[in-house]
Amino acid sequence: MKVAIWYIGKTNQAYLRTGEAIYEKRLKHYLPISVEVLPDIKNAGKMRPDQLKQKEGELVLGRLKNTDGLILLDEAGKTFGSVEMSRWLDKQLQQPYGRLVFLVGGAFGFDQTVYQRANAKLSLSKMTFSHQMIRLFFLEQLYRSMTILRGEKYHNE
Repeated sequence: MKVAIWYIGKTNQAYLRTGEAIYEKRLKHYLPISVEVLPDIKNAGKMRPDQLKQKEGELVLGRLKNTDGLILLDEAGKTFGSVEMSRWLDKQLQQPYGRLVFLVGGAFGFDQTVYQRANAKLSLSKMTFSHQMIRLFFLEQLYRSMTILRGEKYHNE
Protein backbone atom coordinates (compact mmCIF):
# COMPACT_ATOMS: atom_id res chain seq x y z
CA MET A 1 0.00 0.00 0.00
CA LYS A 2 1.14 3.53 -0.70
CA VAL A 3 1.83 5.62 2.37
CA ALA A 4 1.75 9.41 2.36
CA ILE A 5 2.87 11.68 5.16
CA TRP A 6 1.52 15.20 4.99
CA TYR A 7 2.78 18.13 7.02
CA ILE A 8 0.95 21.40 7.39
CA GLY A 9 3.56 24.14 7.11
CA LYS A 10 7.31 24.08 6.71
CA THR A 11 9.97 22.96 9.18
CA ASN A 12 12.08 25.97 10.06
CA GLN A 13 14.97 24.16 11.74
CA ALA A 14 17.70 22.67 9.52
CA TYR A 15 18.60 19.97 12.06
CA LEU A 16 15.02 18.66 11.97
CA ARG A 17 14.94 18.65 8.17
CA THR A 18 18.23 16.73 8.15
CA GLY A 19 16.84 14.09 10.51
CA GLU A 20 13.62 13.84 8.52
CA ALA A 21 15.59 13.24 5.31
CA ILE A 22 17.55 10.41 6.94
CA TYR A 23 14.40 8.50 7.97
CA GLU A 24 12.53 9.27 4.75
CA LYS A 25 15.40 7.65 2.83
CA ARG A 26 15.47 4.63 5.15
CA LEU A 27 11.70 4.15 4.91
CA LYS A 28 11.76 3.94 1.11
CA HIS A 29 13.40 0.52 1.55
CA TYR A 30 10.21 -0.73 3.23
CA LEU A 31 7.29 1.26 1.85
CA PRO A 32 6.23 3.19 -1.23
CA ILE A 33 6.23 6.42 0.76
CA SER A 34 5.83 10.07 -0.13
CA VAL A 35 6.28 13.04 2.15
CA GLU A 36 4.58 16.30 1.29
CA VAL A 37 4.56 19.71 2.93
CA LEU A 38 1.19 21.28 2.29
CA PRO A 39 1.45 24.96 1.37
CA ASP A 40 1.10 27.55 4.09
CA ILE A 41 -2.21 29.36 4.27
CA LYS A 42 -1.94 32.94 3.01
CA ASN A 43 -2.26 35.59 5.73
CA ALA A 44 -2.24 32.89 8.42
CA GLY A 45 -0.67 35.29 10.91
CA LYS A 46 -3.73 37.53 10.71
CA MET A 47 -6.23 34.73 11.37
CA ARG A 48 -7.71 33.48 14.60
CA PRO A 49 -6.71 29.87 15.40
CA ASP A 50 -10.18 28.54 14.54
CA GLN A 51 -10.12 30.30 11.16
CA LEU A 52 -6.66 28.95 10.40
CA LYS A 53 -7.69 25.40 11.33
CA GLN A 54 -10.73 25.71 9.07
CA LYS A 55 -8.59 26.82 6.10
CA GLU A 56 -6.04 24.07 6.76
CA GLY A 57 -8.90 21.58 7.00
CA GLU A 58 -10.28 22.68 3.64
CA LEU A 59 -6.82 22.24 2.12
CA VAL A 60 -6.43 18.74 3.55
CA LEU A 61 -9.92 17.53 2.70
CA GLY A 62 -9.57 18.88 -0.82
CA ARG A 63 -6.50 16.69 -1.38
CA LEU A 64 -7.89 13.47 0.07
CA LYS A 65 -9.49 10.79 -2.05
CA ASN A 66 -12.52 8.81 -0.90
CA THR A 67 -10.38 5.66 -0.85
CA ASP A 68 -7.70 7.18 1.43
CA GLY A 69 -7.31 6.13 5.02
CA LEU A 70 -6.53 9.20 7.16
CA ILE A 71 -4.54 8.89 10.38
CA LEU A 72 -4.12 12.06 12.43
CA LEU A 73 -1.11 12.57 14.64
CA ASP A 74 -2.99 14.07 17.54
CA GLU A 75 -2.34 14.50 21.25
CA ALA A 76 -5.69 12.80 21.99
CA GLY A 77 -4.87 9.80 19.81
CA LYS A 78 -4.01 6.23 20.79
CA THR A 79 -0.62 5.68 22.34
CA PHE A 80 1.45 2.55 21.89
CA GLY A 81 4.82 1.13 22.78
CA SER A 82 7.01 0.55 19.75
CA VAL A 83 6.16 -3.14 19.37
CA GLU A 84 2.45 -2.42 19.79
CA MET A 85 2.68 0.37 17.25
CA SER A 86 4.30 -1.95 14.72
CA ARG A 87 1.39 -4.39 15.11
CA TRP A 88 -1.13 -1.56 14.79
CA LEU A 89 0.67 -0.25 11.70
CA ASP A 90 0.66 -3.72 10.15
CA LYS A 91 -3.14 -3.84 10.58
CA GLN A 92 -3.49 -0.38 9.02
CA LEU A 93 -1.40 -1.46 6.05
CA GLN A 94 -3.76 -4.43 5.55
CA GLN A 95 -6.84 -2.21 5.27
CA PRO A 96 -8.42 -1.78 1.82
CA TYR A 97 -7.34 1.85 1.52
CA GLY A 98 -5.98 3.09 -1.77
CA ARG A 99 -3.44 5.07 0.23
CA LEU A 100 -2.71 5.50 3.92
CA VAL A 101 -2.23 9.18 4.78
CA PHE A 102 -0.63 10.28 8.04
CA LEU A 103 -1.28 13.95 8.79
CA VAL A 104 0.78 16.16 11.10
CA GLY A 105 -1.26 19.29 11.74
CA GLY A 106 -0.27 22.86 12.24
CA ALA A 107 0.45 24.60 15.51
CA PHE A 108 -3.23 24.70 16.54
CA GLY A 109 -4.23 21.16 15.62
CA PHE A 110 -7.10 20.15 13.36
CA ASP A 111 -10.47 21.50 12.37
CA GLN A 112 -13.52 19.47 13.43
CA THR A 113 -14.18 18.49 9.80
CA VAL A 114 -10.77 16.79 9.65
CA TYR A 115 -11.47 14.89 12.88
CA GLN A 116 -14.76 13.71 11.39
CA ARG A 117 -13.04 12.42 8.24
CA ALA A 118 -10.20 10.67 10.10
CA ASN A 119 -10.09 6.89 10.32
CA ALA A 120 -7.87 6.95 13.43
CA LYS A 121 -5.83 9.21 15.69
CA LEU A 122 -2.32 8.38 16.84
CA SER A 123 -0.34 10.00 19.63
CA LEU A 124 3.37 9.44 20.09
CA SER A 125 3.41 10.58 23.71
CA LYS A 126 1.35 12.05 26.51
CA MET A 127 3.81 14.92 26.40
CA THR A 128 3.31 17.77 23.96
CA PHE A 129 5.90 18.34 21.24
CA SER A 130 6.02 21.03 18.61
CA HIS A 131 4.35 20.09 15.34
CA GLN A 132 7.79 20.43 13.72
CA MET A 133 9.57 18.05 16.11
CA ILE A 134 6.84 15.42 15.95
CA ARG A 135 7.62 14.95 12.26
CA LEU A 136 11.07 13.62 13.01
CA PHE A 137 9.82 11.52 15.94
CA PHE A 138 7.07 10.00 13.82
CA LEU A 139 9.37 9.14 10.93
CA GLU A 140 11.75 7.42 13.34
CA GLN A 141 8.93 5.44 14.93
CA LEU A 142 7.55 4.49 11.54
CA TYR A 143 11.01 3.25 10.55
CA ARG A 144 11.33 1.41 13.87
CA SER A 145 7.94 -0.24 13.28
CA MET A 146 9.01 -1.47 9.87
CA THR A 147 12.22 -2.98 11.25
CA ILE A 148 10.24 -4.71 14.01
CA LEU A 149 7.82 -6.15 11.45
CA ARG A 150 10.78 -7.46 9.44
CA GLY A 151 12.56 -8.86 12.50
CA GLU A 152 15.58 -6.61 11.97
CA LYS A 153 18.00 -5.50 14.68
CA TYR A 154 17.24 -1.76 14.89
CA HIS A 155 14.83 -2.14 17.80
CA ASN A 156 16.22 -3.49 21.09
CA GLU A 157 13.56 -5.31 23.02
